[in-house]
Amino acid sequence: MNNFSWVGSEKAFVDERDVRWINRIAVGRFGGNSSVGQTKNEDGCIVWQTDDWEFAAILDAHKSAESAELVIRTFQEHKEGLSAILSMGGPPKFKQLEDKLLKIFQSDKLLAACRNVTGETACLVVVRKDNYLWWFSVGDCLVYLLHRELIALNQFQLNQRQFFEWIGQVNTFEKLVPCYTSGTRELRKGTNHIFMTTDGLVECPGEPYANPKNLVEALNEEAIDESISQMLMEIERQNVRDSTTIISWAVEVEKEGSIPSDYKG
Repeated sequence: MNNFSWVGSEKAFVDERDVRWINRIAVGRFGGNSSVGQTKNEDGCIVWQTDDWEFAAILDAHKSAESAELVIRTFQEHKEGLSAILSMGGPPKFKQLEDKLLKIFQSDKLLAACRNVTGETACLVVVRKDNYLWWFSVGDCLVYLLHRELIALNQFQLNQRQFFEWIGQVNTFEKLVPCYTSGTRELRKGTNHIFMTTDGLVECPGEPYANPKNLVEALNEEAIDESISQMLMEIERQNVRDSTTIISWAVEVEKEGSIPSDYKG
């Protein structure tokens, strides 16, 4: 199975952990603990992949899951066009992909639909093609790029969380100037570990994974699914209320990444 989509209104996973492989991508879900008041799950996610690229989106809504449902449904409606851009020959067409997403989010159809949902959602899109990673972030979901050379320099997280950006009833794309962040990163030679999560993981009581070094220690590149399962077990043990959704995969790169001109080896 190469494709997967889910929203918490379909199945909440309250008091329940679920970790599964979608081909080479691991997806983990935990809806939070009912013992501390959790009753629903407003997260969502999408995974698409071919032999050449991966497209993953993770969403964290509040007030209701309607905004996450809407964004996921919209992505599915535009899957053919987005996939066509990713499958073009030559260097990855990330600029075209960004332009396409902006056109979708600023369309009259989606803007009108957003006005009629209850609540709003953060949305993080991450794409890998060749030895490059690209992301498009609205709100406060997180993505880490973990590689031994970057870890040695204390470089972990790609995007900065933004706490007043959403898509939905309150919508950044209704503003005169939409606010979002995007970026591109060259992957390093060797194993690159991509890790996306909603904020339940880092805002858990006791903050076991707020420090990215703890995240690195918890991740085993040889058993990503088992590592995710252990993380979800730990936040469950810490009585987390908020739901957590995780998407993670490893990419092996043979090409040497950029190095400084005065590098001595």
